[in-house]
Amino acid sequence: MQSSATSAAKAAPVQKPADKNAMLPFLDLKAQFASIRDEVMAAITRVMESQQLILGPEVVEFEKEIAEAAHAEFAVGCASGSDALLVALMAYGVGAGDEVITTPFTFVATAGSIARLGARPVFVDIDPASYNLDPLQLEAAISPKTRAIIPVHLFGLPADMDPILKIAARYSIPVIEDAAQAIGARYRNNPVGSIGHAGCFSFFPSKNLGGAGDGGMVVTNDPPIADRLRLLRQHGSREKYSYEIIGMNSRLDPLQAAILRVKLKHLGEWASARQRNANRYRALFAEFGLRDAIGLPAVPGGCVHVYNQFVIRTKRRDELRSALKQQGIPTEIYYPSPLHVQPAFANLGYAHGAFPVTEAACKEVLALPIYPELTESQQRVIVESIATFLRPAETLTRSSHAAD
Repeated sequence: MQSSATSAAKAAPVQKPADKNAMLPFLDLKAQFASIRDEVMAAITRVMESQQLILGPEVVEFEKEIAEAAHAEFAVGCASGSDALLVALMAYGVGAGDEVITTPFTFVATAGSIARLGARPVFVDIDPASYNLDPLQLEAAISPKTRAIIPVHLFGLPADMDPILKIAARYSIPVIEDAAQAIGARYRNNPVGSIGHAGCFSFFPSKNLGGAGDGGMVVTNDPPIADRLRLLRQHGSREKYSYEIIGMNSRLDPLQAAILRVKLKHLGEWASARQRNANRYRALFAEFGLRDAIGLPAVPGGCVHVYNQFVIRTKRRDELRSALKQQGIPTEIYYPSPLHVQPAFANLGYAHGAFPVTEAACKEVLALPIYPELTESQQRVIVESIATFLRPAETLTRSSHAAD
């Protein structure tokens, strides 16, 4: 039997926000572009006038800038974040019959890059607070076939790297960081990407550092691995029509590199704005008495979160999302179904219930808008709408007192 409070919450309508917020975007790339339009257009013009459209100086300079930002000795641009993972695994010799450990609570590219090489993704459940790979369950997943470990810095929060690296070192296994969502994040004052043996970034437009299309980067402090990455991204060739290894065509476009060089100069201020918005959400959830009703992102000590996503958690996720949609408030679900039960990975033999923490998260997580240009008034509308849905009587009373 439902409680009267729950019944009232389901029955109460969510108050519609003002018209100016009715078309609130989940991510406002137009606002971002408007703030840097002249710089971006100048960069594009520079590349087009040079007609150096494959690799060239823009890519070289951007690689240097990313390497410096990531505290890495080398950075190698490639065509996408997915390819970054793929060429990194190839550089470490991962192939058919090998195993690579990662998490089932991530974008498909993490495990897909493993499977594309004929290797087997071996999943480890997540920590319930961080949503990242649980180091306490890592060692049990290692076998004689394990060739790499891929922790994911999910949503912009670093994974707990110290215990992961300690276990990996015990077995001489390379650690490849999936930092696609976390450029600029820090773990114990170290930028993600260069904490393990290699780090992979994505410049997909929705990322904190997003291009005008696809793009990716691998960083490393290992000279032979950097050399192999450069070979792999360009058909295994140093000289025209001479091929040392089997590679692929995965080069970062100079146009993307030039645009990303402009945006990289603003990355710090954008990250600060995301962190400000995250703190404002926390204050608003507290103001509306929702800290115990909604799960908020955790930030463990020693970690700097850059909030590619601001993910809340509630058992009434689907109802809440539907109610917010009716008010013109967009949300996203990262991720509605874990990788171990996706048809693409059916051959791995995992069943529902194999990773209970991941499966519970998939049913409860909901991402709210967090982009840098989000205003305080927009955030207040979002949180008040959530409060009205979850605690309608309390919210209406609060609104009435505020009006007085």
